[in-house]
Amino acid sequence: MPNRYICELITSNQLTDTAFAITVDCRELAAESRPGQFVHIKCGEERLLRRPISICRAEDSTLAFIFEVKGEGTRWLSECKPGDMLDILGPLGNGFALPESGNIIAVGGGIGVPPLLFAAKSLGDRVTALLGFRDSGKIMLKREFEEICAAVRVITDDKGYVTNLLEETLRNGGHDAVIACGPHAMLKAVAEICRRHGIPCQVSLEERMGCGIGACLVCACATRADGKDHMSRVCKDGPVFNAEKVVW
Repeated sequence: MPNRYICELITSNQLTDTAFAITVDCRELAAESRPGQFVHIKCGEERLLRRPISICRAEDSTLAFIFEVKGEGTRWLSECKPGDMLDILGPLGNGFALPESGNIIAVGGGIGVPPLLFAAKSLGDRVTALLGFRDSGKIMLKREFEEICAAVRVITDDKGYVTNLLEETLRNGGHDAVIACGPHAMLKAVAEICRRHGIPCQVSLEERMGCGIGACLVCACATRADGKDHMSRVCKDGPVFNAEKVVW
């Protein structure tokens, strides 16, 4: 079973019309967390199911999370105030297997951008960040990526798609691997582009979750191993998978 922590909420800020950033204090959880992992947060006593939220940053004694308000649970979380205590399970899942050398492209779409910041901080100036958003009002974390990455390119849907930037960047050469997090359609396109260019790719999948620890099978997804298709659990076997093993 994952560890359960009661964490003090330190900061809460609204980033866009639907996205909020929170920071909690928990030295043990911060020390255990790795890029690509997530936590399960209890959102009010009356709600049985926790909400899975990716880790955006973990350092010293604090962790940062960015989430979108999509229902009653995340709305409750957005209304919490500094000083409130949050019931958190984590860290959960398998994160990115970050290469020790080579230049990496991080491809993020929408709310899939925040967990890539954690990975980028671990890789530093070996990262080129390609960030896609629905419109200019949804853009977040651009400055934070610029502070640590070799290059950052941002695109909104009215100008094109982040997969266009990926295609262009790979054609220019000089990169050794791709990590990605975002909507399913974006990840499928990223996986295909990387396959055509012969570049290894890891993708962080998002599925509805119940328990978050692999028991309920709500988050099952199709993957391929040894030439056979089978079902994997995003919460326990993922959320990060090698792109070539996902049955899109």
